[in-house]
Amino acid sequence: MYNSFFNDFAREAIATGIVLILLVLLRIITTKLVRRYARLSQTVERRTNLVIKYLHLLINILLLVALVIIWGVDAKDIIIAVSSLATIVGVAMVAQWSILSNITSGIILFFSYPFKIGDTIHIHDKDFPVIAEIEDIGAFYISMINKEGELVIYPNNLLLQKGISIINLESKSDSEFTD
Repeated sequence: MYNSFFNDFAREAIATGIVLILLVLLRIITTKLVRRYARLSQTVERRTNLVIKYLHLLINILLLVALVIIWGVDAKDIIIAVSSLATIVGVAMVAQWSILSNITSGIILFFSYPFKIGDTIHIHDKDFPVIAEIEDIGAFYISMINKEGELVIYPNNLLLQKGISIINLESKSDSEFTD
């Protein structure tokens, strides 16, 4: 039975093996590249792991597509499955666009690296201006502590929409720290 399976599907089995080896290699290479970039830009480990997780998810999706093509699943069946899945995900994403926007913004902030933990920033928001020191940068938001010691949580997507100044507090007096 094993010989019969291998004889009937030798090409597919070999291609699957090659794809799996490529998967492992791509995951190792992307992990090393992101970690090297993070080390050079002094990025926080938690942010680095988050970007690596996103890239691994993308690689896994590409692997799944490759395996479907290799094993010759009927294109009509793939289109039906993908369109059904896209419909479900689309409805969910319309309801959760803010979460997706914050994740995307978190990735952009990771690679553009405009500020780091410990920087004091001024967010130029006419309704809610913020001057605070960055305590943590997450996938969805940054945590900051303002002059009064209050914890301020600010969504990543708004950081990309507002003007931001990076302030060097050592050169500022308390009177200059206010709006």
